Amino acid sequence: MATQVADSVTASSVEPINEKALLSPDTTKAGDASSERPASSIDSKSVVEASVPGAPVGPVKTPPTNPLPGCSPAPRAELTAEEQTKYDEVLATVTAWTEIPNTSAKNAPTAPLTENEQLWLTRECILRYLRATKWHVPQASKRLLETIVWRREYGVEGFTADYIAPENGTGKQVIYGYDNEGRSCLYLNPNKQNTKQGERQVQHLVYMLERVIELNPPGQETLALLINFKESSASSNPSVATGKQVLNILQNHYPERLGRALISHLPWYVTAFFKLISPFIDPLTKTKMKFNEPLTDHVPASQLIKNSGGEVDFTYDHDVYWPALNSICDQKRKEYKERWVSAGKKIGESEAYLKGGEGSAPVTAVAAPAPTLAEEVKAEEPVKA
Repeated sequence: MATQVADSVTASSVEPINEKALLSPDTTKAGDASSERPASSIDSKSVVEASVPGAPVGPVKTPPTNPLPGCSPAPRAELTAEEQTKYDEVLATVTAWTEIPNTSAKNAPTAPLTENEQLWLTRECILRYLRATKWHVPQASKRLLETIVWRREYGVEGFTADYIAPENGTGKQVIYGYDNEGRSCLYLNPNKQNTKQGERQVQHLVYMLERVIELNPPGQETLALLINFKESSASSNPSVATGKQVLNILQNHYPERLGRALISHLPWYVTAFFKLISPFIDPLTKTKMKFNEPLTDHVPASQLIKNSGGEVDFTYDHDVYWPALNSICDQKRKEYKERWVSAGKKIGESEAYLKGGEGSAPVTAVAAPAPTLAEEVKAEEPVKA
């Protein structure tokens, strides 16, 4: 699915790009969906360059598990009193959910929230959906429910490493290194497409999104996409329907997760495809897309793969990389859940604590009673993230 996702969220050409004409992003307003923390006055690139270890001696075949010293996000501002009140309202709502539908079909059978679904409903998760809906409490609650139902229906937790492995046999998606703000980097390499278009390509993307999120350090909620169209061909260009499906998943079920999309070596046919799907990409997502910029402006050279302009002599060996990546993620996932269990299995737990952040502590607040599920899901139309 590397090609599908890359094509569906990017476009331009190998010639000089008029980004304003292609993207025409709206000016960001306070509280807009997919908004990130205010830009720091400190240049993260200059901080990283002050003193960083050199690249590992190659060929490297496994991913690093931590960003370089100095590569970390600035902390988010404290919630205002109004924002805290709205958070508390959503927390109360989701805590009161007893059973939810198993599918999006009308009158679908229901089942109780599983432990993993309760674990997914962290403090930061709830806040991401509030930001994505401009702090609209009913819409945030509704969209959280829709995502949990989607995760059940799509089978996100059922995608195993063995099932997804054939899609990644050539390394068309690689998680390697961290950018200047500590975001885990997911490389999409369309030129390494090895399968025909099908649902498992989309599932492959979802699987890798889940892994890249697990590899993020404490305090970092977003990820970096590095999309390289060098030597790619038009034959792997996805359909508009597939592009829309991917965008729906990214924008509706992974809101506030994209930090940067760094896109390079763009062929003409991606520009054409982009123009077809551009109306479906929300303006703030477009502002995070960077075209043909030196990737070392965003990622330390010692954690950037050579064919992207870095210093890391990385070779994709599926028999080495794939089990290593999944072993690392399995261990992180295990520790994450163990901390949640130790802290009392609370909805609204802190991700910084769950990821083992230094000095972090579990949440101690208890949610108040909330409206019933039937009251909660009265149909307001969802907004795009």
